[in-house]
Amino acid sequence: MSGFDRAERRGRILRAAVRQELLDPEAAVLAGFIDLDGVHETVTSLHDAFPDPLPVLHAFAAKANCLVPVLEELRLSGMGCEVASAGELARALEAGFAPERIVFDSPAKTRAELDRALDLGIAVNVDSFQELARLDGMWAAHRSASRIGVRVNPQVGAGSITAMSTATATSKFGIPLEDEGNRERLLRAYRDRPWLTRVHAHVGSQGCPPGLMARGVAKAVEFAEEVNDHLGRRQVTGIDIGGGLPVDFTGDETAPGFDTYVGHLREHAPALFSGAYEIITEFGRSVMAKNGFIAAHVEYTKTVGGRPIAITHAGAQVATRTAFAPEAWPLRVEAHDADGRPKRSRAVAQDIAGPCCFAGDLLARDYTLPLLDPGDIVVVPDTGAYYFSTHFHYNSLPEPAVHGARIDADGRVVFRLLRPARAAHP
Repeated sequence: MSGFDRAERRGRILRAAVRQELLDPEAAVLAGFIDLDGVHETVTSLHDAFPDPLPVLHAFAAKANCLVPVLEELRLSGMGCEVASAGELARALEAGFAPERIVFDSPAKTRAELDRALDLGIAVNVDSFQELARLDGMWAAHRSASRIGVRVNPQVGAGSITAMSTATATSKFGIPLEDEGNRERLLRAYRDRPWLTRVHAHVGSQGCPPGLMARGVAKAVEFAEEVNDHLGRRQVTGIDIGGGLPVDFTGDETAPGFDTYVGHLREHAPALFSGAYEIITEFGRSVMAKNGFIAAHVEYTKTVGGRPIAITHAGAQVATRTAFAPEAWPLRVEAHDADGRPKRSRAVAQDIAGPCCFAGDLLARDYTLPLLDPGDIVVVPDTGAYYFSTHFHYNSLPEPAVHGARIDADGRVVFRLLRPARAAHP
C-alpha cells in the first residue's frame, strides 16, 4: 500500500495516465480508472466491521461493477459475489468465484437459470410464491447443494430516492411480510420445505439511511426467529441482509462507514449477531464507487446566454443516471490542465457537458470550478460503481478503456488494463 490518501492517489493516477498516454487528446479522450489500493482498503474495512468469529459471506453485487478483472480483484480480497442475471453469473464464474460463494438474486429467474444454479450449487433467493412453486418441481430432481432462501419485503418505507427503494408497500421485489395472509403462508412454506434455510431482505440502495435499512433487516431477523420457533427447530440458518449502504458523493470521506451500519444493526437486530446465523451481505456501490473516477478531455468551450459551457467527452454514456436524474445523482467535477495538474485559475460557474446529442447531457449544471479551456481534463470522482462500467450506447459512442492502478512503495503508479476501449460499431 502507498500510504497516500484517496485524493492524493487520484491525482497521482491521473498524472501518470497522462504521461503514459492512457489519456490523450487524440487517441484516448476518455477513460475510467479504478484505484485498486482503495478497493483493498474498502474490502478490509467491510471485513473488519463484522467481527470474528461470526460466519459472514460478503457477496459483492456484480451489477455495481461487472468487469471480470474487477470481480477477480474482489475475489482475491476475500469476497463472494451476488448476481442478478445469467450474464452476471457467467462473469462471476469467469472471475473464478466458487459456486458456493455466489448468490443468485433476480425477480425474473427463468427455468433454465434456476436449473443451472441448482446444478452448480449456487445459493438462490426466491422472489415470489410462483417462483417457489416452480422450484418445487425442480428441487427433487437435482439433489442440489444450493442453499435456498426467500426474499421478504419488510415494507419499512422509502428513502430519498423512490426508484432505489425496494422495501416500500408496493415494491416489485420479494414477498411482502405485512400483506394479509402472507406471513402465515410463508410459515407453511418453510414447514413444508425443509430445504428453505435462509431469509433474505434488501431495503434499498442510494438514498436509504442506515437506520431504515437496519429496521428492514430487523424484520427479516424477527421472521427467521419466528420460523424456527414455529417449527421447533433451527431450520433457518442464514440471513441475507442485502446491501445498499449509501455513498456520500459530496467529498472524499467515506460516510456512513460499514462500522456505522453495523452499529445500527446491533441496535435494531441484535439476534443477527448471536452466532446462530450465517450472515450474507450484498454491498456494491459502497465497495466500488469511491474507488473509481472518470477522466475526460475538454474538446471545446463556449458561452451561451452568459453561461460558460465546456464540451467534454464524458456524458450520459458513462454517467447515465446523472444525466437523466441530476437531482438524485449529483457528481463532483474537478478541473485539471493538460498535464493532469489541478487548475488554479479563478473559479467560475459553468456547465460541464458531454458529447451526446440531447440537451440534458450534462455532468454538472452551474457548477463552480476554475474556468475550463480546450485541452483541459475534467475528473469525475466517485464513479467506480455503475458509471463507466455500465456503458450506455447512446449515439453509438465507444466504450472507454478502464485501467486499474496501484501505487508502489516508491510512489510509482502501476497500471493494469481492465477493459480495452471498444467501438460500438462493427
